[in-house]
Amino acid sequence: MAKKKAVRRKKVAAGSVGLTPAEAKDVAGGALDALAAQVEEDGGTVLGQYNDPFGGRPLLVVALPVAMVEPTPYQRDPSDAHVKRLMSVVEKIGLFLDPIIAIRHDDKYWTPNGNHRLQALRKLGVKTIIALLVPDPQVAFKILALNTEKAHNLREKSLETIRMARALAGTKPSRDEKESSFAFEFEQPAFLTLGACYEERPRLSGGAYQPILRRIDEFLDEPMNDALKERLRRGKKVLKLDDAVGAAVEKLKAKGLTSPYLKPFVVARVNYTRFSKATSFDFDATMDKIIASAQKFNTDKISQQDVAKAGGGAPQEEE
Repeated sequence: MAKKKAVRRKKVAAGSVGLTPAEAKDVAGGALDALAAQVEEDGGTVLGQYNDPFGGRPLLVVALPVAMVEPTPYQRDPSDAHVKRLMSVVEKIGLFLDPIIAIRHDDKYWTPNGNHRLQALRKLGVKTIIALLVPDPQVAFKILALNTEKAHNLREKSLETIRMARALAGTKPSRDEKESSFAFEFEQPAFLTLGACYEERPRLSGGAYQPILRRIDEFLDEPMNDALKERLRRGKKVLKLDDAVGAAVEKLKAKGLTSPYLKPFVVARVNYTRFSKATSFDFDATMDKIIASAQKFNTDKISQQDVAKAGGGAPQEEE
């Protein structure tokens, strides 16, 4: 995969982009009327409407019954510790100051950004939650870009991405679009392949294999259904590599070598792409070569000093 050239951001004159305060207030008549009426019918209340000052698109500020709001079905599970911290802060200051983002889906409301806040209010017994209601339902698939509430780790990103791929493959017209057309939503092709792996092997040390996948994986120019099948196939190859690496790690442990980084150490030794100046790789040929190297990994010449020299930080899932 060719390296992307760094693009230098052009300087923009201060105050030259987007809407003026008056323009943000001046929402075109009828633009949100149908959605606003639906909110009221659902038992919610429209508190206001405005044009987004950056992109100019109309939005609603609404008060929704907490019971009507759910997280998008493909996002990560909430962190209990983070929910408890949010509960404590809301109780301490006596205010809820961070509206969630929501879309209307069927007879419910989905939040692609705000699940921890939603769960905190539920556990506090709150009746109502404030939301920025976006008319465009596709914003639900911008989950990785939107989520700044609690940073995703690699496992969470990968699982959310493969779940989004399944949701897109199951609905028209997105099922007929190419996977590559959702590059912004998915961020990295490696997330899709690793997501398939994590579904089958939840305790996978995916961070050990991400450096390989970032070199050899790419977004597919295939319809979502076909691309999803290919992701599952590629995931099987990564798991086959994980089996071979795991066997090598067990041999190193049997020799008395100890380190929390034995798996990344073995992967680094067999990953020939890190020394290659090539800008593109064939996925299958590269993975087959790396798997063969892992299966033949010679532990006899490896010492504790070799492992210590390799060093390394915590696997990404644990950061």
